[in-house]
Amino acid sequence: QVQLVESGGGLVQAGGSLRLSCAASGRTFSRYNMGWFRQAPGKEREFVAAITWSGSNTYYADSVKGRFTISGDNAKNTVYLQMNSLKPEDTAVYYCAARQIWGPLLDSTYDYWGQGTQVTVSS
Repeated sequence: QVQLVESGGGLVQAGGSLRLSCAASGRTFSRYNMGWFRQAPGKEREFVAAITWSGSNTYYADSVKGRFTISGDNAKNTVYLQMNSLKPEDTAVYYCAARQIWGPLLDSTYDYWGQGTQVTVSS
């Protein structure tokens, strides 16, 4: 069982930066593949970024490529999402997710979810 708790959301002006953190519990966290998803009001949840458990591979949605960076620290059981050059369209609730088996970058393939953290980007 893995429990995930996100933090770091908030209100920021367009062009600004935020770093989201996802703290995980569970002795085998280092073997979990992690991802970030987001859901804007009235929209479906969408993939943002993912990282393999080893940290050797990262994947990004086209909409955030070059602006967001996902990273992990297994010693701290924490995954981060550094978000730079934020745009109003990045406004959403951001969710951290974990899965043991690598697969398509779909929310349905993730086993564990955090409660989400709100990110609001003003224009």
